[in-house]
Amino acid sequence: MQLFKNLKLNIIGQRKYAYIFSGALILIGIISIFFHKGIKYGIDFTGGTSLQIKFEKQMDAGTLRNSLSDIGFGNAEIKRIGLPAENEFIIRVEQMEEGSDVAIIMEQELNKDFPDNKYDIRAVTEIGPKIGSELRRAAIFAILFSLFGILIYISWRFEFKFAVGAVIALFHDVLITLGIFSLLNYEISLAVVAAFLTIVGYSLNDTIVVFDRIRENLKVLRRETFENLINTSINQTLSRTIITSFTTLIVVFILFIMGGEVIHNFAFALIVGVLIGTYSSIYVASPIIIEWYKRAETNKRK
Repeated sequence: MQLFKNLKLNIIGQRKYAYIFSGALILIGIISIFFHKGIKYGIDFTGGTSLQIKFEKQMDAGTLRNSLSDIGFGNAEIKRIGLPAENEFIIRVEQMEEGSDVAIIMEQELNKDFPDNKYDIRAVTEIGPKIGSELRRAAIFAILFSLFGILIYISWRFEFKFAVGAVIALFHDVLITLGIFSLLNYEISLAVVAAFLTIVGYSLNDTIVVFDRIRENLKVLRRETFENLINTSINQTLSRTIITSFTTLIVVFILFIMGGEVIHNFAFALIVGVLIGTYSSIYVASPIIIEWYKRAETNKRK
């Protein structure tokens, strides 16, 4: 299916504006990470206790917070799961002193404050601060190793300059998504890290499609300049890119709206990642190859 036919957009000619746009987004994200709100880690990385609880009668987050404030958990993160009528919540608190059983302390307080509203504890998750820091380190290494593996794969499949363009575009996608999370003060959990890795895979797929068309056109359009060849290749794959991204966004957006608080951040990361990944496969990855090519030509002349 072709949404657009015989497109002749001057995408490569507009690459300087794309550089400015990308640079501005990355700069804003870096400023937010280091000088503003920073990165908000979930208990997966900082350590803490997560309690999933379902009440028989009506309950709201404000009432729960007031109850937990009496035992020093006023800053607890409380999220409703499912429909309001289900009265199910996830309560997350930071790590307390060693030896403290947070779940039992919360149960005792809830029993005291709501004796007529029985509840069922569905799950209790406890993560120590040491495990949290190890998970944070492992998550960073997972993303870096995936980028390194992609660099090797693209170098073998295409050329090293193609690999550099792809990896820079992927790093660009993750950095911008992380910056947006920092700006909005959204929590980074293991699920969000999984979303980042999904973004890497999705964006790479789009980029490889463009690279594959460039490789084909290098044999067919030999008389064209390198810039025109890449511009033509992007135009030829643009219809496929837009259709794939649009259909993916429909599914992810429904997850974001209907999926509930538990996967809210995961779905939001995917929405941002699909949008930025589609943009980078068009305006970042391929233009970097041109800059590499131009520099190589300049060095040859010298």
